[in-house]
Amino acid sequence: MNPIPAVPPRILAIEDDPVLGAYVHEHLARSGFEVTWCQNGQDGLDIACRQAFDVVLMDILLPGLDGLAVLTRLRRSHSTPVLLMSALGAEADRISGFRLGADDYLPKPFSMAELRVRIEAILRRVALDRRPAEVMTPHQMQDLDFDEQRSDVQVQGQWAGLTRSEYRLLDVLHRSDSEVLSKAFLYQHVLQRGYAPHDRSLDMHVSQIRRKLKAIGYTARELRTVWGKGYVLSAVDEVV
Repeated sequence: MNPIPAVPPRILAIEDDPVLGAYVHEHLARSGFEVTWCQNGQDGLDIACRQAFDVVLMDILLPGLDGLAVLTRLRRSHSTPVLLMSALGAEADRISGFRLGADDYLPKPFSMAELRVRIEAILRRVALDRRPAEVMTPHQMQDLDFDEQRSDVQVQGQWAGLTRSEYRLLDVLHRSDSEVLSKAFLYQHVLQRGYAPHDRSLDMHVSQIRRKLKAIGYTARELRTVWGKGYVLSAVDEVV
């Protein structure tokens, strides 16, 4: 599964460190992205307001206009996804970024592999959010009914009793059309945080969903683990 579409996603990288900036630019360009790189906050804000980008990758500590100030001004008129990065490890900086509208936060130092995974997770989330509205409203999957207002599913009047997070996870997997979704993507889109290898929250939600669907007699599809890749909701006899 490769989330990079035929048209290269456009990335704006705002990073004042010339070595890191050049490395990020080179790596993402080799990975199939179209990258614009600038080295100060004001230039980055001007470019982001003039041109359309799929993701803005931005340092917090920038000369002149810092990253949080850029984010604040950008959010007045644009909803472009923003991934903040910074050597600042304080929780307050992460909280400030998310409150101002950041989509993810990547602490330095980071690997290029993790950077790409984070960007791809954002792109996948945006792609799902842009799907036609009718698939987002209460719908039916064979004999399994989704109720978005109630955040639950039922089979012939028997409600599964899902939590909001469990419902969102099941709904996202359903709308993926039997496509395997990575843990990194599901953490970003469902749990609203970055993936950590030792975090078992997603596995717990998957286990609970399986138990609750079994309890109401739902057998048309199952939530399956695809080792090394992620999770998929697919028919029992479907090969993934």
